[in-house]
Amino acid sequence: MSFDRRIKIAPSILSADFADFGREIRAIEEQGADWVHVDVMDGHFVPNLTFGPPAVKAFRPHVSTVMDVHLMIAPVDPYIDAFAEAGADIITAHVEAGPHIHRTLQAIRATGARAGVALNPGTPAEAVAHVLDLVDLVCVMTVNPGFGGQSFLDMTGKIRALRTMIGDRPVHIEVDGGVTPETAPLVARAGADALVAGSAVFKGGSVAKAGVYGENIRAIRQAAELATGQAA
Repeated sequence: MSFDRRIKIAPSILSADFADFGREIRAIEEQGADWVHVDVMDGHFVPNLTFGPPAVKAFRPHVSTVMDVHLMIAPVDPYIDAFAEAGADIITAHVEAGPHIHRTLQAIRATGARAGVALNPGTPAEAVAHVLDLVDLVCVMTVNPGFGGQSFLDMTGKIRALRTMIGDRPVHIEVDGGVTPETAPLVARAGADALVAGSAVFKGGSVAKAGVYGENIRAIRQAAELATGQAA
């Protein structure tokens, strides 16, 4: 996975048809998704319950891009190896999920996966200042984690602060929550380059109408690229 700061769209399959994940994943990739975002929730750290390692392992053969696995679970350390073995390319843990985020990130890197750290809306950018050399991605939550379809919370100040802190390190800034063609320019201008979108990608489409996914992905990408001068 080579590093660049071009805008990447990472549809969250939390908004896909749960009875047809394989074809849904292939459809979003064929329609231009850069990454496939998998939201893992435990009903404890967040008020919802979604996927475990067996589900991620089942998704893996259908993902030809990057499988971006976001662990909204606590404790997180006992499950890192299982998600890595299931085929996650990126494993992101929350700084709030345990007392030793440095140790958690070391454990993720030890599996060979790329390491991400996530920040809830109430957590300041400075919480990750001392682990930036251990991460490949910082995920800024722009909703309170736990459910899809929530309204966007403006975290552009936090994103700008992270962008300054990261400097020239090869670290992506990902934004997760409420991303639409209207909000994408705000976070892209602030410095985000990986945009997670669930309902904004899947709304109105289906495996049988996959072209709608493509239209939605292009709308988000174009809005972000225009805002950052990346548009062709």
